[in-house]
Amino acid sequence: MMSLTWRRPSPAGRSRIHCPRLSEQTAALHPSPAAGRQSPRPPTHQTARTGRKRTCTMAGVASTLAKKRALAAGFGTNANASKYLNQDFESLRSECLSRGSLFTDSTFPAEPASLGFNELGPRSSKTRGVQWKRPGELVSSPEFIVGGASRTDICQGGLGDCWLLAAIASLTLNEDVMARVVPAGQGFGRGEYAGIFHFQFWQFGEWVDVVIDDRLPAKDGELLFVHSAEGSEFWSALLEKAYAKVNGCYEALSGGSTTEGFEDFTGGIAENYDLKKAPSNLFQIIRKALASGALLGCSIDITSQADSEAITNQKLVKGHAYSLTGAIEVNYRGRKEKLVRVRNPWGTVEWTGAWSDNSSEWNSVDVSERDNVKADDGEFWMSFSDFTRHYHRLELCTLTPDTLTTDDVKHWSVSNYDGAWRKGSTAGGCRNNPYTFWMNPQFKIKLEEEDDDPGDDEVGCSFVVGLIQKNRRRMRKAGEDMHTIGFAIYEVPEQFHGQREVHLDKNYFLSHAQTARSETFINLREVSTRFKLPPGEYLIVPSTFEANLNGDFCLRVFSEKQAETLPCDDPVKAELEDDTVPEGEVDAGFRGLFTKLAGDDMEISASELRSIFNKIVAKRTDIKTDGFSLDTARIMVNLMDDSGNGKLGLGEFATLWKKIQKYLSIYKSNDMDGSGCMSTPEMRMALNKAGFSLNNTLHQVLAARYGEADMTIDFDNFVACVMRLEMMFKVFKKLDMDDTGFIELDFFQWLSFSMI
Repeated sequence: MMSLTWRRPSPAGRSRIHCPRLSEQTAALHPSPAAGRQSPRPPTHQTARTGRKRTCTMAGVASTLAKKRALAAGFGTNANASKYLNQDFESLRSECLSRGSLFTDSTFPAEPASLGFNELGPRSSKTRGVQWKRPGELVSSPEFIVGGASRTDICQGGLGDCWLLAAIASLTLNEDVMARVVPAGQGFGRGEYAGIFHFQFWQFGEWVDVVIDDRLPAKDGELLFVHSAEGSEFWSALLEKAYAKVNGCYEALSGGSTTEGFEDFTGGIAENYDLKKAPSNLFQIIRKALASGALLGCSIDITSQADSEAITNQKLVKGHAYSLTGAIEVNYRGRKEKLVRVRNPWGTVEWTGAWSDNSSEWNSVDVSERDNVKADDGEFWMSFSDFTRHYHRLELCTLTPDTLTTDDVKHWSVSNYDGAWRKGSTAGGCRNNPYTFWMNPQFKIKLEEEDDDPGDDEVGCSFVVGLIQKNRRRMRKAGEDMHTIGFAIYEVPEQFHGQREVHLDKNYFLSHAQTARSETFINLREVSTRFKLPPGEYLIVPSTFEANLNGDFCLRVFSEKQAETLPCDDPVKAELEDDTVPEGEVDAGFRGLFTKLAGDDMEISASELRSIFNKIVAKRTDIKTDGFSLDTARIMVNLMDDSGNGKLGLGEFATLWKKIQKYLSIYKSNDMDGSGCMSTPEMRMALNKAGFSLNNTLHQVLAARYGEADMTIDFDNFVACVMRLEMMFKVFKKLDMDDTGFIELDFFQWLSFSMI
């Protein structure tokens, strides 16, 4: 017998703690920081009132729960990566080897659509004449990796993904990190080659194993995109293809920040430094970061599109992503000279100023201190002062504890949580939207231990918050791009310290200023900022700049000391009044009305109930409704029908009538603008008045199920929503007779209840 166990979201789900409503206050809202570039408008939210909408919502919830269970079971770590698109490398390779055939990947086919959609689209001149070739068709003796992966294996092709290649170049400096991305045991040797390869990437909180075939886009016998200087080495081109697959196509990789690649190759968290406002100890930060295995990139800003990849007189490329690969101090003419080593992913075009390859400065340095001074390999040295003068940005990626295999470096504490912004329920926008901002997901961080910085005058707890919006590159094909995102940090009121089941409401944010915030709201994949705050409990509120934009996100907190980070949400519970009307207490007037409505059988069916209520609401001008559906009428009958015959008797109908009157009063009192219908934010407050405490996930489901395209809830949908909620709570309570917090159903019982 198949059995299913229903559990509440957590043991805390049984708690009877209430979230007290804060008193109304009228303090002005503190304006949020200015937004970055404007994000495109999200796709229109379709809300056809059919059963299909409910099915889609249920499928989405099921997928989310399945993923959470998989992660809790240990899937999604680098050692046990999730199979991307359910493709298993070992089994697929074994199958191909046994058949004696080369693997062909139907999920990322060798077709124009895999190249791109615009500049690399099917009708683009750039893709004319492109052929997909296996390495063996390009060179006589292809190799996967020759003599270990090195930075010279990465030369840019005809794709604007220098940001990615700079990250790959930094990857080669750390063998442990490299091994996590490029699994061993694959190549072109006999017995192992079957035209199939795989790579592992960190994607928004989990590691995924991505399988590809080795058909690569080529033109005139040369690889179109990334290639190695060696020519017969293919690991970097295959890695680029796997990354393109994860992001939808090659063109989706055009344009980006090196930090994005850093994070997807390590699972670490990235920081950005403006070199024109660099901290005084930046050189020490760089050396310490390199020594701890961190990945670093740098770039020169452009002032116009014409500047993009323009080459300066000293052969530095503007708007181009470089990797920073070394930092040393040498003895030069009686003093210490700080030097940094930088690599151009093109593999050519190098700095020609002081300390460049074969420059005269090296003649005054002892041979033992000359580190990798070579000619035209894309890598060069320059003084730190020249570096900060010519470059504008430095990007640094701190690695996670599981990435670091040595105890010689400091390990930071890491927390990672998924979340979602949904139009009408949890997409409240930034603080410029005072009446919806509170609806955004909320996370609490508890800081207890101060940093160990004896020379630092500022006492506090250091941590880095990173907010990533998920899968936006993959959506470029559909005309989508990055949202403008950011976050605000507030102190948690003392009365809520130690509590997790609290979602602070509108009144709190209207009367309290933020303690800290992200540096800006901007339309990048990630916004990250370093903070140092006194010990205490703080609330992090991530948001899009505009309200009502759909999106998924990942919030991460890296802290120097151990710190507890948890999502904050209202408990799931219901305080429902027993409003049963005994048949003997029904007055004569109502009895007469019932007799007239019920007919000869003295009972009211679902279809009769629908007709009765629609006649009543049709006469009202103070509420908007397109009438009760038969489905809603059936829900009401199911909730009230104690006899089980599918009809309502006198007492049952009187009780239902009393409920409808109560819900009408709640509906009208929460229709703040008197429009005759509620908005989805107003519905959230109305459900609370009706006795329901629900978490963000449930509010998202209800807004999708019962809301209209303009995010309004008419009266019949509100009644349907409340009735279904009441029925589900009562069903669970009846089956959970010992109040254990879970019930067990066999498969037949599950189907029976899910069909109610």
